[in-house]
Amino acid sequence: MTQTSISSAAALAEMLASTGYLADEGLATIGYLALSMERPLLLEGEPGTGKTSLAEALAEALGLPLIRMQCYEGIDAAQALYDWDFTAQILHLRSVEAGGGAELSVAELEHSLYDKRFLLARPILKALQQSPAVLLIDEIDRADDEFEAFLLEVLSTYQVSIPEFGTVKADTAPIVVLTSNRTRDLHDALKRRCLYHWIDHPGLAREVEIVRTRLPEVPPLLAEQVVRVVQQIRASDDILKPPGVAETLDWARALHQLGRAELDLASAVASIGALCKYREDTERVSAALARMLG
Repeated sequence: MTQTSISSAAALAEMLASTGYLADEGLATIGYLALSMERPLLLEGEPGTGKTSLAEALAEALGLPLIRMQCYEGIDAAQALYDWDFTAQILHLRSVEAGGGAELSVAELEHSLYDKRFLLARPILKALQQSPAVLLIDEIDRADDEFEAFLLEVLSTYQVSIPEFGTVKADTAPIVVLTSNRTRDLHDALKRRCLYHWIDHPGLAREVEIVRTRLPEVPPLLAEQVVRVVQQIRASDDILKPPGVAETLDWARALHQLGRAELDLASAVASIGALCKYREDTERVSAALARMLG
C-alpha cells in the first residue's frame, strides 16, 4: 500500500488503530493530508504524547521501513547523510596493487575508490535510496540552526549531491515525520515546508482506551484507576516532569506484572518508579497518592 492510496482521515485512523496507535480526529486528518499532499509532518507536544510513536505506527501500518534520525546538539549534515568506508577503500587499494592495478590511471583509481559499495549511507541518504520509507527526524529542536537549514533544502527537493559520487534523488518522496519537544522555536522556513500538529496529552477516556488497546491483559478497573491517578498528577502545578502516555503504559504494565487487578496504595507507592523519573516528583506523588486514590 502506498501513502496516496489512503482514501480518508478515517481510513488512516483505522489503519493506525490496527497497530495499537489511537489517533484522534485532528491528528488523523493532518496525517492524512500530509500523506496525500506528500508534505513533511511536524509534530510538537510534551514528551510522551505519542509523536515518535506515530511515525512507528505509520511505518507498521503501511508496511514500510522506518528510518530514524535522532537529532542532538552539534549534529551536522555529514552525520545525517553519508560517510566513506575508509578501511574498505584501503583494502581495495591494496588488492588493486596486488592484482597488477598499476596499469590503471590515477583518475581511474580515484574513481574506483568512490564506488557505491564504499558509501556508508546515514539516515537521510538511506531514506532517499530506500524510499518509499518513513523517515523519522526525532527531536529536531535539539539540532542547531545550520542543520535546520540543511534539512530545509533536502525536504524541498528530496535529493542530495555527493561531490565524489553524484546526485541521489528519491524515486518516491519518503514520508517524513519531524518531532519537537519545543525546547526552542523552529524557524518559520522549516515550518512552512511542513504541515503542523500539536499533540496534547489525551483525556481520561482516550487514555483509558489507549491502555486497554496497548495492554489488553491489564484488567479494565486497573487501567482506569491508573489513568485517573496519572491525569491528576499531570494537573498538579508542582510536578517537574508530567508523565506521558509511555509512562502510563509502563505503570499499568508494572502493576499487572505485580499481579494487581486493581490499584492499592502499597502497590502504587512501590511501583511509582515506573511513572515518575525525578526524586522530587517521586516524593510528592507518593505523599499524595492516598488522597488521589481516595
